[in-house]
Amino acid sequence: MVNDPFINTGYPLPALGAPLILRAMAQPDDLFSAAERTAPAERAVTVARAAPASSRPSEDYSAKDIEVLEGLEPVRRRPAMYIGGSDEAALHHLFAEALDNAMDEAVAGHASRIEVELATDGTVTVRDNGRGIPVDRHPKFKDRSALEVILTTLHAGGKFSDKVYHTAGGLHGVGISVVNALSDRLAVEVARDRRLWRQTYARGRPTGAIEDRGPVNNRRGTTVAFHPDPEIFGDGTRFRARRLHRMARAKAYLFRGVEIRWSCDPALITAGDDTPARATLHFPGGLADYMTSAIAGRACATPLPFAGRARFPGEAGAIEWAVAWPLSGETFLNSYCNTVPTPLGGTHEAGLRAALTRALKGFGDLIGNKRAKDISGDDAIGGACAVISVFLRDPQFQGQTKEKLVTPGANRLVEATMKDHFDHWLSADRAAAEAVLALAIERADERRRRRRDSEVARQSATRRLRLPGKLADCVRADAKGTEIFLVEGDSAGGSAKQARDRDTQAILPLRGKILNVASASAEKLRANQELTDLTLALGCGTGARHDVSKLRYERVIIMTDADVDGAHIAALLMTFFQREMPKLIDAGHLYLAAPPLYRLSQGGKTVYARDDAHRDALLAKEFKAKGKGKVEISRFKGLGEMPARQLKTTTMDPATRTLLRVEIAPEARADTAARVEDLMGRRPERRFAFIQENAKFVVDLDV
Repeated sequence: MVNDPFINTGYPLPALGAPLILRAMAQPDDLFSAAERTAPAERAVTVARAAPASSRPSEDYSAKDIEVLEGLEPVRRRPAMYIGGSDEAALHHLFAEALDNAMDEAVAGHASRIEVELATDGTVTVRDNGRGIPVDRHPKFKDRSALEVILTTLHAGGKFSDKVYHTAGGLHGVGISVVNALSDRLAVEVARDRRLWRQTYARGRPTGAIEDRGPVNNRRGTTVAFHPDPEIFGDGTRFRARRLHRMARAKAYLFRGVEIRWSCDPALITAGDDTPARATLHFPGGLADYMTSAIAGRACATPLPFAGRARFPGEAGAIEWAVAWPLSGETFLNSYCNTVPTPLGGTHEAGLRAALTRALKGFGDLIGNKRAKDISGDDAIGGACAVISVFLRDPQFQGQTKEKLVTPGANRLVEATMKDHFDHWLSADRAAAEAVLALAIERADERRRRRRDSEVARQSATRRLRLPGKLADCVRADAKGTEIFLVEGDSAGGSAKQARDRDTQAILPLRGKILNVASASAEKLRANQELTDLTLALGCGTGARHDVSKLRYERVIIMTDADVDGAHIAALLMTFFQREMPKLIDAGHLYLAAPPLYRLSQGGKTVYARDDAHRDALLAKEFKAKGKGKVEISRFKGLGEMPARQLKTTTMDPATRTLLRVEIAPEARADTAARVEDLMGRRPERRFAFIQENAKFVVDLDV
């Protein structure tokens, strides 16, 4: 996957909803006093972890051995159940939980600003200008404020129904209480109803009652500052400024219109790190802006990404997406639900795949491309860079870390909504639609080729070495000094077998013109016996499985008749090697034999001519003398008509033959690939254009 700004952060994205401003600025009023920053309050209660007196458990087992963990003690005993562990990734999950709470306020339309600050001592502050956590007495726990209940009680919060939040990343009521439990100090300030309230905690326990700090004007919302507990995470585990910045920036991309103001102490930015100490991030285009940034400088199949947003029917939620098809480089698929990243995918990703697949198949059927019916979901999305963000009421995730969305019906909502928009996008730009379809079909062909190669590999493994029956192999086992002749037809193959050096020369007869791999489907390639035999004989695989180091011969020699048909067969074979075994050409293993077309003899003198021009030159040069009789000129009908002795002398004997090595200069590879596609590819109009442009240069037409 590509190393991009908001993927691989451990957390990120929102979209669709009221405009949001995220900030990350230091404030003059510090939530922690000097004493609080130095050490946790002495009134904090620490969970003891005494070592057992004996390594053997007691044989006594009674009711007194049954422990009941209360409050936040389960979190401190088993942090992995809540944040996935106690390593660096789990540490950053604490920040994600605090940031998600602020994001939920923004997505609900109650906050327009979020500020994030990372201090030198590792304290993180998240501040929003939302409604503020309620501070009045809780009706069930009359001796405590709602703020204290939320921070000290698992499964306490306002997101279990849609009365307060229509959509939210927090679902279980454990996020901020887990942050509190795993912090050695935490301070929270709430500006609500023009009054400021403050309370501090240590390892999940309040260090004092909630304080009324008096009236406050022009301020509202919640501020949470926390310092992770080294007893849980160790002294060496610290927040990374780069990671926090990327997580905050991801939220800005997810929720369009967000402004993020980020700040951290410059001393926390390591050498070579481009993370800014202060930054203002604003992406009014949402995911479309992100995609433009992620694929900047890369050539794509379409001028613009397929991007958009829409609401699901009724009050089911909303979706935003951006998909691009780069022609090279790494790809990625990242999904989010209610701004929470889902790295393991889920039902929303399944809907995206289904929508793209169905729309591409429908477009292929519309334009009469029968090969489109074989496209799978992986073919449609596998070559793309894609980001999808959905907002759902009461989503269901797999586990507390929410790595996978398992909401039933989300796939149908996403598929129906996105397919309709993708259908319109395809029909609006025919050229872009055909380019995307061609990429999907190419991936489908490659998928079938890999499957074919794996089947060949399995067969080879079970049969030790499976070679075509018509291959006349050489005796020498080492590839050095050996060569294989690819000859046209059984007749030529018979002559070549008689003319060869059995120790170093192998012969593989091919039946007529092979398949044109530049225009054939993967299914036809797989079914073609001649190409299968050739691949098995060479032993180095094709496509993605091509490994030139496994080539069984030092030289691969194409030996066809010296006429138009022979040249066509040679062109088809070179196209096969250029498409399926390019490294074989790069390594200098591919050659063309130069068999003669004419035999010229006079008396005891015999010479061979490769073409008409060479024949005329030899007549003028070699047979000048008069009175030695008529020069007999015979044209070979094919290699099969040539006696084995003559074939050996003219074409196969290393001492007397001529070989042409096939090469593609590095600077000419792109032009060569384009020319092969024009002349051998699936679009006949390109061949027609080439003929029109070059017909005037033809001097002698051989048909």
